[in-house]
Amino acid sequence: MSASPAPKPKPATTSTARAATHVFTISEVLRELQNEFPDLTASKLRFLEERDLVEPARTASGYRKYCAADVERLRFILALQRDRYMPLDVIKQTMDAIDSGETAEALPQAAPVGPREVTEEMAAQITGRIRPMSRKELRAHSGATRGMLDTLEKFRIIQADSDGNYSHHDLKAVKAVRVLARYGLEPKHLVNIRRSADNELDLISRAMAPHAARKDTAARARVAESSKEMLQCLKDLRASIMDTSVEQLDKN
Repeated sequence: MSASPAPKPKPATTSTARAATHVFTISEVLRELQNEFPDLTASKLRFLEERDLVEPARTASGYRKYCAADVERLRFILALQRDRYMPLDVIKQTMDAIDSGETAEALPQAAPVGPREVTEEMAAQITGRIRPMSRKELRAHSGATRGMLDTLEKFRIIQADSDGNYSHHDLKAVKAVRVLARYGLEPKHLVNIRRSADNELDLISRAMAPHAARKDTAARARVAESSKEMLQCLKDLRASIMDTSVEQLDKN
């Protein structure tokens, strides 16, 4: 009996090979990444392109064509922004360094960037973000009295929406106020914090005014992302100033 012929080699059309050569439309990129990054939109993808963080090819008709490397680059950028809280200008410097073969100083050496582990506390926070709380639920979750909530609303530390519900931001604020109360700080002492927040919001609003005047989708995405970036920088600046002052207490 003659030996059976050797099996013919399979053509290089495995799922891995197809994935490496597949060209993604912008809607396919969204489907690929939105499970990990639910807030990702087409406007944000266009915004990241405007910031030179990704450069998809274009068809003759002008449609964007993302390759697999572009998608992985986007995943990496979005993870840096979400998990490392890195502002876009720092991410841009990091990506430029990687692209040129240098070591990116801003990128931590250990722990590769990837999806976050979701703890029970984080899951609760996420649930809170999705579903607004009634006043009764806010009291139950925070342990605050009716009088405290009334005072915090009076000083605009918390604010109910048009339906009378509160967000996870309000819950976080009430919990912080309760901790500060242990040190003798009452809600009326925190009025200056509200004023300071208003001043920072005014700075952001003024900086974004030229862009906010435009009504196209890309402009709105640019305003939203830039406002978040400015807010994070202001937080970092304020924290740095206060940390320096507090550390002096140990030296005096």
